[in-house]
Amino acid sequence: MTVMNVRRLISSAALATATVLGLTALTACSSDAADKNNEDKLDVVASFYPMEYLAKEIGGDDVEVTGLTEPGQEPHDLEISAKQTAQLENADAALYLKGLQPSVDEAIGQSGIKTKIDAASLTSMEKHGNEVGGHAEEHDEHGDEHGKEEGHAEEEGHEGHGHDHDHGGKDPHIWLDPVKYAEVAEGVGKAFAKADPEHKGTYEKNTAALVKKLKGLDTDFRNGLKDTESADKVFITTHAAFGYLAERYGLTEEAITGLDPEGEPSANRVRDLQRMAKADGVTTVFYETLVSDKTARTLADDAGLKTDVLDPIEGITKKSKGDDYIQVMRSNLTALQKALGAK
Repeated sequence: MTVMNVRRLISSAALATATVLGLTALTACSSDAADKNNEDKLDVVASFYPMEYLAKEIGGDDVEVTGLTEPGQEPHDLEISAKQTAQLENADAALYLKGLQPSVDEAIGQSGIKTKIDAASLTSMEKHGNEVGGHAEEHDEHGDEHGKEEGHAEEEGHEGHGHDHDHGGKDPHIWLDPVKYAEVAEGVGKAFAKADPEHKGTYEKNTAALVKKLKGLDTDFRNGLKDTESADKVFITTHAAFGYLAERYGLTEEAITGLDPEGEPSANRVRDLQRMAKADGVTTVFYETLVSDKTARTLADDAGLKTDVLDPIEGITKKSKGDDYIQVMRSNLTALQKALGAK
C-alpha cells in the first residue's frame, strides 16, 4: 500500500470520527436546548376546554398547556386518573372552574401545585333555576350589576337538578357570557404574570388581545339579538347552561332539566314547556353536541317544534360548528337569531 493511500485512509477515518463526534455534540446541544425550552415554559394544567382556550390564548408560546378533559368527553363526568394526578403534581399552575368538576376540585385541592387559579373566583356568580333571564335592561353598561337571582324553579314547582357545587349551587357556566369570560381572562393573565414574571409583557399583550375579541363578540350578540320577531325572546334548551347569556342579552332561557345535563324532567315540567312554547311562540328546542338529544327531540316532536344545536362549548369535537370558542359562539348567535326571528 502506498503512503498516499495510507494517508487517505487515515484522513477518511479521522473525518468520520470527527463527524460522529460533531453529530453527537450537536444532538446533545439540541437535546439540552429542547430541555431548556421546556423549562422556560410555564406548565399549565387546564380542567376543560374553556380553561384550555384561555390558557393557550393568554400564554401563547410561553405556556405548555395540558387538558384534563378529552374532546367529546362530558366534563361534569370526569374522573381524575393516576396519570393526571401526576401531571398536576408536576405542573407549575392549574386553571380550573371550581364547582363544575368535583374530581378536579378534589385533585387540585390535595395537590402541592403552587399556583391554583379558580376561574369562578375571578367574576361574580349567580344561582339559576330552570327559567333564567329576561332582565338585561336592568344591567349597567358594563354588565357588572347583573339582575340578581332569576331562578324560578321553586316558585313554579319545577324540579331543579343542579349539581352540588361548592359555590352554594351557583351556576358555573360563566364562559357563555363573553363579558364574564373577559373578566376571567383578565384574572388569568394577572395570575400567569405573577407565576412567570419573566414573560409578564407577553401575557399582558395576549390578554388584551383576547379581551378585545370577547368585547367584539359581546357587541355582536347585543346588536344581533336586539330586535326579534319573538317579543318575549324565549328559547328552550336541554339544560340550563345559558342563564348568564340570557340575562346579558335580554332573553329568557327555559331549560328542560335544570343545571344537570344528565337530569330527567318531570312530566309536569314537560307539560309546562309545551304550554309555554305555544303561548310564547317558541319555534325551536335546542340540544347539545356532548349530551343525548333524545329529550329535546321528543319534546319538539310532541309540540310540533324544530330542533337545532346551541353549544355550551364544554369541548370542541368534529360535530362542533367551529374550531374554537369564538367560532362556536358565533354559530350559537346565528342559531338564536334564526330561532327568535332576528330582524
